[in-house]
Amino acid sequence: MIRLFLAVCLVLAAIFSFELARDNRTAWRLVDDARTLALRVDRYLHRRTGRPLHGTPDVGRLKERLAERGLALGAPVYMRIFKKESELELWLKKDGRYVRFASYPICRWSGHLGPKLKEGDRQAPEGFYTVSRGQLNPNSRWHRSFNLGFPNAFDRAHGRTGSFLMVHGGCSSIGCYAMTDPVITEIWNLVTSSLGNGQSRFHVHVFPFRMTERNLRRHQGEWQPFWKDLKIGHDLFERSALPPVVSVCRGRYVFEPGTGRDARVRVRCPNGAPTS
Repeated sequence: MIRLFLAVCLVLAAIFSFELARDNRTAWRLVDDARTLALRVDRYLHRRTGRPLHGTPDVGRLKERLAERGLALGAPVYMRIFKKESELELWLKKDGRYVRFASYPICRWSGHLGPKLKEGDRQAPEGFYTVSRGQLNPNSRWHRSFNLGFPNAFDRAHGRTGSFLMVHGGCSSIGCYAMTDPVITEIWNLVTSSLGNGQSRFHVHVFPFRMTERNLRRHQGEWQPFWKDLKIGHDLFERSALPPVVSVCRGRYVFEPGTGRDARVRVRCPNGAPTS
């Protein structure tokens, strides 16, 4: 199986080189196809052998990895999810700012790029969410889970429906983000420690892809305005290493620089918010 996968990758690489010279869009579609194939092979091997997904940190060394970074169990948590790359980043607070502690491969998410619209569409959400202790489920059928809090104020403003959109263990998804049991165990230990140490809620910001200008140009379509607004919030965090204050004004996400407090997303129009 692995030999077949490597052979397919070599063929795709050769085709990519040829297509790049002719047509950038076709070439990037081939890259996307190759990435999707690699993820499918990785999931297959995980199910058959139980081995960790490629890129999974050594979850058996949590305390040692924290110590190596000068971080402590119980520090405030922040998360980012990137759908297309199937990656969840976990950040911990140190000296008043967040530093990236770990990146975990997502075993499976369902649907396609774009927000969740309605109950039953099997779509994993995108947007800005917060999670408090009451959203944790230690007795999940998927080992451990936490509810993202969909629909939030933005989703409700657009009449979107759905419930129980989770980050959980295992490798199956109907609108959720499945992380495998060992990974969700590590995430669970980090978030329960932070909430038990005084953090009232943690932010989970979900993006369709890495929010670069190139990626925005590559992914044209009906969600382009929505994604451009997501990028504003994404870039504020990139500059300050603090989650921005997120509000919903006239049906759009609007942002203010982060204050270090973990506020919910709420309906309000701060000074300088867009007028349309």
